Amino acid sequence: MAAPVLPEPKGSPVETAFAAPPGTEWCRVDPAFTRYRRLLAVLTAVPVAVLGGTGTGLWLHWSVGVAVAVIALLALAVAWVASERARTAWGYAEGDSDFYLTFGTVIRQLLVIPYGRMQVVDVTANLLEQALGIATVRVRTAASTADARVPGLRLADAAALRDRLAERGETFPTGL
Repeated sequence: MAAPVLPEPKGSPVETAFAAPPGTEWCRVDPAFTRYRRLLAVLTAVPVAVLGGTGTGLWLHWSVGVAVAVIALLALAVAWVASERARTAWGYAEGDSDFYLTFGTVIRQLLVIPYGRMQVVDVTANLLEQALGIATVRVRTAASTADARVPGLRLADAAALRDRLAERGETFPTGL
């Protein structure tokens, strides 16, 4: 059996290893996902800074309370900057027989899920996601470690992706 012909590398070895499958391009998540992550960071860090800083300052010493508040606000600043990078790290592609998903900023991952292995494809959206008009598509397989999710898709795009994946999952044999 001959080895598959791979495209010529166009960048670093990491870019080549995590490139979209031949004949496709990565579909990226919506920019609203950046706003979603930033809102979550604010809704977490501000109460920690205010309540944690005040409580620690009253319980131990005011300088410790200030330190807690500063650390929480620094974490907010890091999360704010990292939100856009996290959004651009998410990508998916629909190949002929497999669904491809890449994500991760520090630890990059590339998942390849055969359509025939998909058991459940669903769309979920919490209250904040609903307010921003985005949703998450979750793909579940027989292997518990191969579950995948694509967050930050516009509601209409999420529903369309769910329908396409469910249809392809029904048309491909399971290989069992």
